[in-house]
Amino acid sequence: MNEWKTHAINTVYTNGKWLTVEERTVETPAGQVIERWNWVDSPHYVNVLAETAGGQFFVFRQGKYGIEGESIAPVGGYIEPGEDPLNAAKRETYEETGCTASEWRYLGEYLVDPNRGMAKGYFYHARGAVQVTQPHADDLEEQQLFLASREMLVTALANGQVKIMAWAAMIAIALLVTGNDLPYNIDSKD
Repeated sequence: MNEWKTHAINTVYTNGKWLTVEERTVETPAGQVIERWNWVDSPHYVNVLAETAGGQFFVFRQGKYGIEGESIAPVGGYIEPGEDPLNAAKRETYEETGCTASEWRYLGEYLVDPNRGMAKGYFYHARGAVQVTQPHADDLEEQQLFLASREMLVTALANGQVKIMAWAAMIAIALLVTGNDLPYNIDSKD
């Protein structure tokens, strides 16, 4: 298959490391040129479902500006410039839960909106999570850390209690691979 081509990029708005909005001139594989193709660039992020040796999962009840009420949420945060996704996942898990984990499984990287830019999410399942300190998250949102069973998370997914698509997808993928015979030594895609 032929690929799309970018002919021009015009930055319309920028807000430091958090957001850049562009208008691009692109060419489709069929040769059609489209002017003013909107593109949004925001930082890549990680989401982690951290599981204890006893099969419980560290998650949050959390509110966010853009959602009504509260949502069940996994560990998550932005990848710092120059930071490896796995290291970001370990850092965010430690900051938000106070946990370290003995085993890490890379669950893949997923584009939020490939036609409009946005971000890429890197998903991880951490097994053998142990809380070694109190959380030190600097999140703006109120969040309550708790341990959930697999059944509780499945029910939360089915009932729409996980209100952000990336969170729902990551939790579902992590639950799908837990308890199977897949190799568990996948660290990260570099």
